[in-house]
Amino acid sequence: MANFEFGLTSRGAGRLPRVAALIAICFCASACSMIDQFNPFGPEKYKMEITPDTPASKTYDQGLDKLANGSPQEAAKKFTDLGKQYPSSDWARKGLLMTTYAQFQASDFTDAETSAERYLKEYPNSSDAAYVAYLQANAYYEQIPDISRDQESASKAYELFQNLVKKYPNSEYIEDAKFKIQVTADQLAGKEMSIGRFYLNRNNYTAAINRFRNVLQYYQTTRHAEEALYRLVEAYLGLGITGEAETAAAVLGHNFPDSQWYQDAYALLKGKGLSPHNDPTSWISKIYHSVVPS
Repeated sequence: MANFEFGLTSRGAGRLPRVAALIAICFCASACSMIDQFNPFGPEKYKMEITPDTPASKTYDQGLDKLANGSPQEAAKKFTDLGKQYPSSDWARKGLLMTTYAQFQASDFTDAETSAERYLKEYPNSSDAAYVAYLQANAYYEQIPDISRDQESASKAYELFQNLVKKYPNSEYIEDAKFKIQVTADQLAGKEMSIGRFYLNRNNYTAAINRFRNVLQYYQTTRHAEEALYRLVEAYLGLGITGEAETAAAVLGHNFPDSQWYQDAYALLKGKGLSPHNDPTSWISKIYHSVVPS
C-alpha cells in the first residue's frame, strides 16, 4: 500500500520563503509607489503646461481673416472665443457683434437670431444696436417659406422690421426695412387669403370672412386688399347679409374704381338685383379708413 503523507515536503517547504519574499517585495514596491504618489517632495508625475493668453486683437484679426477667406463658421468660433477670453470687456461686445454677423453670413440664421437677441439685451444702447436689430430681422426674413407653409418667420420678420423703424427712425437701414415690411406684409396677407379662399370654397362663410377681415385690418396696403373686399362680397351674399356685401363693393369701388375685382363685384350684385352702397356703420367702412400706411 502506498504511503501518502500530508504536509509540505522538503521541496515544497523550500518554495515558501521565496514566495513570501516575492510578496514582500511587491508590497514594498506598491507601498513605495503609493508614498511617492502622495509625497509632496517627490518628482512631478504630470507636467503643467501653461498656454499663453492670445491677445484680444490677434483673436479678432484671426476671425476677420476667416471671414475674408470665406469661412464664416470658423470666424464665428473665433469671435465667440473672444467673448469667453475677455468677458465683461468691449472686446466681448465686439466679439458678440461679429459672431452675429459671421453666423448670418454662414446662413446659420437660428444662431444669428439668438446672438442678436443676446446682444440687444446686453448692449441696448450700443451704437451698433440698430445694425444688430437689422441683422436679427433679416435672419428671420431669409427663412420665409413659400405661401403654402407656416409663416412664423415672416410674421417675426414683419414685427422686427416694424420695431426697427420705430426705435431707430434715423438709421441707415430704414429704407430697406420699410421695403421688407411691405414684402412680409404681402406674404402674410397672401397666407390669409389662401386660407380664406379654402373656407369660402367649402361654404364656411364665417371662417372665410374672419380671414379676409385680417387682410383689411393688418395688411390693408398690400395688393391683396382688392381681392379681400371682393371675397367679402361673395361671403356675405352666401350668408344672405346683403347690406355688408353692398358695403364691401362700395368700398372696393371707391378705393379701386378701375379694378377688375370691382367690376366683378358690381356684376355679382347686379345679378341679384343689388348695387354697391356704403353703410358708414359697417365694420368694413370703418376699418378700411382707419388704417394708415406704414
